[in-house]
Amino acid sequence: MTTLDTIGEFGLINRIQNGAAPAVQPGTVRGIGDDAAVFALNDTEFGLIATDMLLEGIHFDLTYVPLKHLGYKAVAINVSDIAAMNGLPTQITVGIGLSSRFTVEAVDELYAGIRAACEAYNLDLVGGDTTSSRSGLVISVSVLGSVPKDKITYRNTAQANDVVCVTGDLGSAYLGLQLLEREKQEYLANPDMQPNLSEERAYLIQRQLRPDARTDMVHELRDLDVLPTAMIDISDGLASELLHICRQSGTGAVIFDENIPIDDQAQLTATEFGISPITAALNGGEDYELLFTIRPQEFEKLKNHPRITAIGYLTADPAQTVLATRAGQQTPLKAQGWGQM
Repeated sequence: MTTLDTIGEFGLINRIQNGAAPAVQPGTVRGIGDDAAVFALNDTEFGLIATDMLLEGIHFDLTYVPLKHLGYKAVAINVSDIAAMNGLPTQITVGIGLSSRFTVEAVDELYAGIRAACEAYNLDLVGGDTTSSRSGLVISVSVLGSVPKDKITYRNTAQANDVVCVTGDLGSAYLGLQLLEREKQEYLANPDMQPNLSEERAYLIQRQLRPDARTDMVHELRDLDVLPTAMIDISDGLASELLHICRQSGTGAVIFDENIPIDDQAQLTATEFGISPITAALNGGEDYELLFTIRPQEFEKLKNHPRITAIGYLTADPAQTVLATRAGQQTPLKAQGWGQM
């Protein structure tokens, strides 16, 4: 038998994709291999669908994750996949698996978070499923969306010399998780302790517990008349997502460590934990920012945007995907996370 770590993330995704039956429906435009599947909607628009599953003990810990935040996050991370296709969400379905320890009030709290996300992203909750679970809470969300046919953005359409950009800042969600895990361990050692989560760390905690999908950036890129050549959301860390774009587009990349946007509190917290802030940004994951590429001539349109940062460029050599340091060293990038299929 072949273990999963033998073939790795990209190997598993390729194996599933290669083993899938060919599409038989004429409306199917694209299946496995991007942030969302694409299907024909009408003469001017494509439909989009993305699904994500969260398992208790794997993706979240109810010791420190409020159910309302969890409900919101379960929706937001799926909306992020729609945004990564340059689309906007429209409807969701939600499936949950519940063990007997959950009360009706607990389920109400979970759905209060789902409802808040629906209001934030202008979504309709149109269905789902409920079932019993022997392994804790399971949440599966599917999001439907749409995108004009001339605005659809894939992962495999970037070219050499394109500028690599990211929205927001990176590494904060991972460091927020480190703070929460530390508090959990201290609580287990001393249940009488009071949490030591200072107010200035609230941003990092929020980035982990209640991330926001960057649908705002979809609107802003359209307002700027900028069409990305490729795009992906950052769920598994910058390095993993950049490698997805490079491998699927047949390019390499050079990104500069000094250009990677990192919040000041993330810098301080990383130092406190003895973690490199750059490592947190590259491999931490769960930031749900957008990583995208643009043609060099488009850079003038967004070079002064306060929430978009150019961090590097693509190259023609698929074997060259590196992080360049201020000292002039170049380190090959490696994927650490498990990406979307």
